[in-house]
Amino acid sequence: MLRLAAAAAAEDGVGPLSDQTVLHVRHGGDPGARNLLLWRDGDLAGFAHLDAATDPAEARSGELVVHPAHRRQGLGRMLVQAVTAEAGGRPVRLWAHGDLPAAAALAAGAGLTRTRALWRMSRSLRLPLAEPRLAPGISVRAFVPGQDEREWLALNGRAFAAHPEQGRWTIQDIDEREREPWFDPAGFFLAERDGRMVGFHWTKIHPVGPAPGPGPVGEVYVIGVDPAEQGSGLGRALTLVGLRYLRDRGLDEVMLYVEESNPAAIRLYESLGFSRAGTDVMYGDGLTRPT
Repeated sequence: MLRLAAAAAAEDGVGPLSDQTVLHVRHGGDPGARNLLLWRDGDLAGFAHLDAATDPAEARSGELVVHPAHRRQGLGRMLVQAVTAEAGGRPVRLWAHGDLPAAAALAAGAGLTRTRALWRMSRSLRLPLAEPRLAPGISVRAFVPGQDEREWLALNGRAFAAHPEQGRWTIQDIDEREREPWFDPAGFFLAERDGRMVGFHWTKIHPVGPAPGPGPVGEVYVIGVDPAEQGSGLGRALTLVGLRYLRDRGLDEVMLYVEESNPAAIRLYESLGFSRAGTDVMYGDGLTRPT
């Protein structure tokens, strides 16, 4: 399946699957999720993933990909129909990475409408970077595996309490990422006040590949601040800490994802030299929630 995704990424210039789905395929561990395989003439021609979403009042999110050699044969529509059937009458939300015209056409043909969008923003690391300015009493250190997971998880939950995915991370989500080849605690920065974790910037380095760029490319993977520290400038300072780390690793470019509906975060990143480089779109079926 990952070879299919790699072929699609090489064709489209953008990865077709989210980080969470790739980790699920590699490690499993989400018994409520569904993976659908579509075969054509003995070849794996398509793949779709549908998350667990154990709350019956919530929509189920997913994504799909068709191998470039099997496109324009109606297989995308077949996968959408299969995912909808697997949802058991619950609303469905499907991610389309890169906002490609073919994905928009598929969504329109299936009666799906745009419900959410993530901007991919990028910045050259060759441009100057300001010095981080930490508020008095704040110190920054690197994440320590086997020690910091539980406290970080609690902080992540506070920082992303309203986020539909990030705020629901479990210890398993951290463990899966710690087992990935790209994980490096030296690039996972924790901010503390009086020994208490109040912010973080987790960076990631993508290897050479067609997506998100020719690589290697740095990423502002996750950045969060305790609500009690909002307005202190900690988010900006932590962003700069991570950007300077990625620059010092010899990288030329860094990227991040941000909600289109979060203008405050977009303004922050624009003030730090980022600009919009792409969009991921979520399409929904418009069904009402079950009662």
